[in-house]
Amino acid sequence: MADRRVAAPVGPSGARARDRRPLARQRARWRLLPWWVRVLLVYAAARAVTTAMMLALASAQELNAWTAASPGYADFASMWDGNWYHIVAVVGYPAELPLTPEGRVAENAWAFMPGYPFVVRGLMLATGLPWAPAAVTVSVLFGAGAALLFQRLMVPVLGGPSAMFAVVLFCVAPLSPMMQIAYAESMHAFLLTLALLLLVRRSYGWLFPVVAVMSLTRPSGLAFALALGLHAVFRFVRRGRDPFPVRERLLVGFLAVFSAAMGFSWPAAAWAVTGSLTAYTDTELAWRSAYIGYGELVPFASWFQGGDWWLGSPLGPILVVCLVLAFAGGLFLPAVRRLGVDLRIWVASYALYLLAVFFPQSSTFRLLMPMFPLLGAVAQPRSVAYRVAVVMASLALQWGWLLVCWRVDGYDWTPP
Repeated sequence: MADRRVAAPVGPSGARARDRRPLARQRARWRLLPWWVRVLLVYAAARAVTTAMMLALASAQELNAWTAASPGYADFASMWDGNWYHIVAVVGYPAELPLTPEGRVAENAWAFMPGYPFVVRGLMLATGLPWAPAAVTVSVLFGAGAALLFQRLMVPVLGGPSAMFAVVLFCVAPLSPMMQIAYAESMHAFLLTLALLLLVRRSYGWLFPVVAVMSLTRPSGLAFALALGLHAVFRFVRRGRDPFPVRERLLVGFLAVFSAAMGFSWPAAAWAVTGSLTAYTDTELAWRSAYIGYGELVPFASWFQGGDWWLGSPLGPILVVCLVLAFAGGLFLPAVRRLGVDLRIWVASYALYLLAVFFPQSSTFRLLMPMFPLLGAVAQPRSVAYRVAVVMASLALQWGWLLVCWRVDGYDWTPP
């Protein structure tokens, strides 16, 4: 009987086919790994790259207010507001508000919520670790948890492959160094992702404890309360096609009120301890006094004040209006709409909260982190060239952010 085996192709095309086989096998092995292993491997690789960047900057770091020259990683990762969290963890909050020579409320620990430093304090007591390595450990672990939950959040709307690339973007994003420094953002990202996952799955009862802790980790209770209210309105309008039972209506309503109450709980705590009704807002306003002086918190005025300070009038305020309109329009782009109503509602609610209370400066980039569901829109194109370009751009912007905002260069007015 004749041998019917086909000879392997020769020539350039055959060589290319043979060259592709190892790559195909590697892709097959990658897909066979459990989803959580893939996420953790991506997270670990991204953190290794960020660590290399930070070590390079630390080696050239000069003596500053927080560290000696050329500090080790943990000390370098605990600068800036990490010092305030350290104070909260080991000392607590002042019963009397510190004042400037002019009699104004000075910067103090009440601006920093207790969730993150209390968790770090628990790890310090349990292990004997000093502040810096304990704080970095807590941040890295919460960052890993956030990446795992983000994959679960993205799979229903993007499918497996695109959800995995969204995780890649989450792990290498320009502000992803926050996942491994002594700030509360990593813990808040974990809690927020869990809250959004529960909201999308309509597991309303489980949201109560998550919202409570989240609201005492980073200011988010009021924004999440607005998102819950809009979620309830949307479900009520669509109740003919998607039933919205009375029990769920009541549960969401109670949850929205609870979230709003948690949003006011920290200012209330500051009032109770210091005796000043405006202790928390006065403390927050102290940080913007270097830009525009002291004043009252007027909702929705801060961005216009910032636009006027940075660019002058009328260009600054006009730019703010343009940014608001562009952002609102962006929420209706096809790629963003594919994320679903609930995630867009959260992004819009948080954006409105920032517009109402935040003064734009270098920390703006960090405060935009809770809008990370938008990475799902960026992750949708499947072109390999596009995806490589996005990852490389993210890493370049990460280095730029570390260089401009994290490294201390003498008198530095670009805090992270």
